[in-house]
Amino acid sequence: MTQQRGLFVVESDDLRRFEALVIPHLDAAYNLARWLTRNDQDAQDVVQEASMRAMRYFGGFRGDQARAWWLQIVRHTCYAWLKENRPADVVAFDDGEDAWREVAAPAADEPHAVAVRNADRLQINQAIAALPVVYREVLVLRELEDLSYKDIARIADIPIDTVMSRLARARSLLRQMLLPAARPVLRTVARSTPGGVK
Repeated sequence: MTQQRGLFVVESDDLRRFEALVIPHLDAAYNLARWLTRNDQDAQDVVQEASMRAMRYFGGFRGDQARAWWLQIVRHTCYAWLKENRPADVVAFDDGEDAWREVAAPAADEPHAVAVRNADRLQINQAIAALPVVYREVLVLRELEDLSYKDIARIADIPIDTVMSRLARARSLLRQMLLPAARPVLRTVARSTPGGVK
C-alpha cells in the first residue's frame, strides 16, 4: 500500500520504518534546531522541513546510525533556513522559552538557591547562544545530546580533528564569557602592621 506525501509517494512499510527510526530522536532534532535558530517557532519549522526532506530521501538511508543521519539532515536544513531567512551576523536570541526547560525545584529547596540556579542556567544559555554557530553546534551535539565525536563529525560533515578543535574552542569561549561573572571582586586592603594601618 502506498501513501501520497506532498510530491512523493511513500510505501506504508517505509513510513512505519521511518517513524520508528526518526520519532525517538525528535527531541534531539528540536534541541539542535532550537540552538541553531535561537527561536522556538523557527526550530519547529526547521524540524518539519527536515522531516519532509528525510522522508523524501529515506530510500537512500543505509539503516545504521539513524540519530546521526537524522541530525545531519536537521543541521543542513537549519543552515539552509538561516542562509535564506537571516544574515549570519544578525541572529537574535529569543529570551523566551529556554532549550533547557526549567525544572520544578523540590520543595526542600530554598527560594534563594532556586533563584541562583535559575540565574546560572540563564547565564549559561545566553553564553551558549552567543557562541558562533560552528562552535555552538558541536557543543550542543556533544554536551546536550551526548553524541560521540564520530557522530558529530558525520552530522557536521567535518573531520573528527575539526570537531575536537571546535569543541575545545567552544569550551574556551564559554569559559571566557562565564568566568568574569564568577570571579570574586578583589579589593585592595590596607596591610595591618603592629603600629597601625599603613
